[in-house]
Amino acid sequence: MGKKPNIVELEEVVVKFAGDSGDGMQLTGSQFSDTSAFIGNDLSTFPDYPSEIRAPQGTVAGVSGFQVHIGHKDVSTPGDLADVLVAMNPAALKANMKWVKAEATIIIDIDNFDDKNFKKAGYIEDPLNDGSLEGFNIIKAPITELTRATTNELGLDSKTADKTKNQFVAGILFFLFNRDISIGENFLQDKFKSKPELVEANEAVLHAGFNYAETIEAFSTTFLVNPAKNKKGLFRNISGNQATAWGLLAASERANIGLFLGSYPITPASEILQELSGMKHLDALTFQAEDEIAGICSAIGASFSGRLAVTSTSGPGLALKGEAIGLAVITELPIVIVNVQRGGPSTGLPTKTEQSDLLQALYGRNGESPVVVIAASSPANCFDYAYKAAKLALEHMSPVILLTDGYLANGSELWHIPEVKEMAEIGTRKVEDNHEEYFPYSRDEETLARMWATPGQEGMRHRIGGLEKADITGEVSHDPMNHQIMVEKRQEKINKVVNFIPEQEVLGEDSADLLVVGWGGTYGALFTAVSELQEEGHSISLAQFNYINPLPGNTEEVLKSFKKRVVCELNMGQFANYLRSKHPSYEYQQYNKVQGLPFMISELKIKFRELLEKI
Repeated sequence: MGKKPNIVELEEVVVKFAGDSGDGMQLTGSQFSDTSAFIGNDLSTFPDYPSEIRAPQGTVAGVSGFQVHIGHKDVSTPGDLADVLVAMNPAALKANMKWVKAEATIIIDIDNFDDKNFKKAGYIEDPLNDGSLEGFNIIKAPITELTRATTNELGLDSKTADKTKNQFVAGILFFLFNRDISIGENFLQDKFKSKPELVEANEAVLHAGFNYAETIEAFSTTFLVNPAKNKKGLFRNISGNQATAWGLLAASERANIGLFLGSYPITPASEILQELSGMKHLDALTFQAEDEIAGICSAIGASFSGRLAVTSTSGPGLALKGEAIGLAVITELPIVIVNVQRGGPSTGLPTKTEQSDLLQALYGRNGESPVVVIAASSPANCFDYAYKAAKLALEHMSPVILLTDGYLANGSELWHIPEVKEMAEIGTRKVEDNHEEYFPYSRDEETLARMWATPGQEGMRHRIGGLEKADITGEVSHDPMNHQIMVEKRQEKINKVVNFIPEQEVLGEDSADLLVVGWGGTYGALFTAVSELQEEGHSISLAQFNYINPLPGNTEEVLKSFKKRVVCELNMGQFANYLRSKHPSYEYQQYNKVQGLPFMISELKIKFRELLEKI
């Protein structure tokens, strides 16, 4: 072994792992992320899955990726371009070359770079020798060969051995970023705790990768990203779906009402059902329904019986739930509908992100059917907005649609673990047995929420259902004037929610040349782009909306204080058109992207500079 490599301290670094679905790049990315969180780095991740269940091996369509951005400074996005790319085959290289920085380090499994795999990836010439990689630091590592050599000593066959080669990559990165390899060992021991033979094999390959990196001259320089300087308290790495599930559990605990989730598995929302299915000890009941309609109808039944009811889905499933959401509206039962948005229409891009369900959430039902609509804006605050969705549903006796998206659901970041007892109290409209003169549609004056009695309560017999009911008494009514009254009251009840949500914040000056407007999961990229332009001296601010229906009470005041407004969203302009309908006095520029990918900071800054130059 030669002299120790130079260590260069970095403020931040972006690493991307890419390979076939069976190469374990998602696991390696998660391992690298968890290690980074353990040592105190701030981080943000972005997994990228192929849409086909089993795309042809070695093809660009089958490439699975995982990008992680770690930092000594605060990190808000997974980063635009990678400083380090791991490409397990030519297809992974081809799919990701446009996402790497000039002079980036590219680690390849040279054992897979042959004519057969070049052809599968669509290369005409060998990319290692055609000059296209000039200027990059290419590490040609015999990952497959050395992995098999390591595991042969343990008696593993080639097929099983190849499943461990992601740990060879992990070992290289533990060396490259000066990480304690024992953290990687602990990860594997926890991951494969029921299969000690796999722990042994993976640990052996992890060490083999570390030793390989330590002995080759290509790694004469290694890197160190110190712990984040602004992170105080207890943190953990959490994905958006996991945070959503935990936020619902916290609301159930705080409201002292058992949780029920009725759902049908659908990408990218399925992990919410999976996470909650293991929480019976916290009085969480889950039901994997036969279809989307059964999922929400079971949740409505659970709400009728007095539980905090939830259903989770993605865009196509939300469409199927439309009639049942209308039933929850007319019965005025509390229910949370979590919609993890993905690319559409129809099956569309099931593993890619989009914000194209906003209008469906607002208007996608028959009749006058208003609901509360809110949106999370980061993987970690999916916890907060799931909690707030439950609070609004219970306190206002209304369905609440919580919008997240594939980017938030699958991505992860550091989450500050709160004390549930310190979170906002959650009240309910439940009535006690023998409540004096109970009527199902008598209402609280402040919120217009009706009182909530459940089956079996003494003296609380009542009728609710899909037919229009008489005001106060709840008897079936076909009276035209009564229908007008009930429609107006259901709308006014949603309108009154504005008194119970915070005012819209502006990040930056309250009055400036350009207001960037976003909603939901675009926050990280918009915040970073606006912050960097503010540091350059530009007159620009950001308003990121989490409360959609109703909009915050000061929305008009925010919008009128800027010379120009640009609405940025991952659709063709749904929020922009919604703002035009609610606040038509203002002109709204648009910046839209529908590629199944989140915004890049660089493209946003180009657009914002262009708009600022015209003021």
